[in-house]
Amino acid sequence: MEQKVSNHRLAEAFRKRLKTVAGFKRVPEPLPMRNSKGSIVYYLFFASQKDTAEEIVTYIFDNFGRQAV
Repeated sequence: MEQKVSNHRLAEAFRKRLKTVAGFKRVPEPLPMRNSKGSIVYYLFFASQKDTAEEIVTYIFDNFGRQAV
C-alpha cells in the first residue's frame, strides 16, 4: 500500500537523488514556490558541480526567495 508523504520529505528525497544518482556535488536546499494562498505548489531546485555556483544561488534563495511565510 502506498502512503502519502509530506512535500518536504519528497523534496529532500529528490535532492538526495540529485546528489547520488545524477552525481551533482552541490545541491542546496530547494526554494518552495508558493501560490497566492501560501500553499507550496512546487520546489525550485538548483544543482551544480561548483562551490561558487552553490554560494551564489544560496545567497539569492536566502535573500530574495526564502521570505517569511
